Amino acid sequence: MKSLLLLLLTLTAFSAMAQDCKTTISASDTMRYNTSTIHVPETCDGFTVTLSHRGKLPKSVMGHNWILARKDDMQQVISDGLRAGPHNNYVKPADSRVIAATSVIGGGERTSVTLDISRLEQNQEYRFFCTYPGHYSLMQGTFIIAA
Repeated sequence: MKSLLLLLLTLTAFSAMAQDCKTTISASDTMRYNTSTIHVPETCDGFTVTLSHRGKLPKSVMGHNWILARKDDMQQVISDGLRAGPHNNYVKPADSRVIAATSVIGGGERTSVTLDISRLEQNQEYRFFCTYPGHYSLMQGTFIIAA
């Protein structure tokens, strides 16, 4: 009986830890993410971000993506993304400053990206943001590796 209880507790703890290693961010036609901070447990090997567009407008009019980069790289990633254009999801191809990126989606769509947490540093500042033209000023936040 004790073995079964221990197994159930272990499986429950594992399930809870796995659920902490993902999040869903929503955006809408009002150019806002529903959060400005993402806390990631340092125990996660990988972390999945799902972007959900709750709006109705197509991506050609009100598209959104989710990009993660170091805070110091953010402005240049945005500038290079604008030059890369819509056919590249407003992300410069093979940009080593981009840690993770989703594709651009429109109203009613969802997309996900999983990143390797081991690539991130505890003492580094990370930002997430949308590189669709003009959106980053309202659509950005802090990505924190929580101890």
